[in-house]
This record gives sequence, structure tokens and C-alpha cells, in this order.
Amino acid sequence: MITADLSDLYRDYIACLNRQDWPRLKQFVHDDVHYNGRRIGLQGYREMLERDFREIPDLHFDIQLLMADPPHIASRLGFDCTPTGKFLDLPVNGRRVRFAENVFYEFREEKIVQVWSVIDKAAIEAQI
Repeated sequence: MITADLSDLYRDYIACLNRQDWPRLKQFVHDDVHYNGRRIGLQGYREMLERDFREIPDLHFDIQLLMADPPHIASRLGFDCTPTGKFLDLPVNGRRVRFAENVFYEFREEKIVQVWSVIDKAAIEAQI
């Protein structure tokens, strides 16, 4: 896979998330996906995302930085949202917060097979 193709595939994946097009998720995520070192599988990955959207109704993934080195993607995602209750064990409770997530992906067979994610919790703490 060439860099441009992988970047386009990733942008399509993020668009899928923002549309909450869950049936299409399997086009982008491998059945055996691992998240932060733990195998959660496609179903677990979907459930995690669905929960995120329930807890953060205005959730929107904004690609701020994207670097591709096939079969890997590194991305900085920006968020400007209002989680309804606790978020990352912080009492956000409907307040608007801005933060970033630094996330790395490994692709196999043109699907995400590994995700390593770090959310800037300190940025949220500073706002609440």
C-alpha cells in the first residue's frame, strides 16, 4: 500500500466514525483488532465507539496532523465537545472541553489491526 492510498483510507475511516456508520466500520477495522495492547475485536471496537458517542453526543473527530509510513499511520485528532458525565474519570458533566488524542495505527490487509491511543487528559483537567 502506498502512502497516499493509506492516508485516503484513514480519512475515509474518520468520516465513517463521524457519520456513525457502524455497519461500514468492518470495511476499515480488522476482525482481530487490538486497542492499547488488548485484543477487543471488531465488535468490542464498535461497542467502544458507540459508547463514546452516547457519552459525548457532539463527538467529532478532527484530523489535525496525519503522517503515513505504510503499514502505519500516526495522527493527532482534535476534539471540541461536551461529555455528558464523567470522562476519563473527570467530572466534566456537560462542560465544553478541548483536547487532543495522539493515536497510532497499524494496518494489515487494508484494515486497522492495532491502535495505540493517548488522550491529553491534562488538557481536560486544566479546563474543569
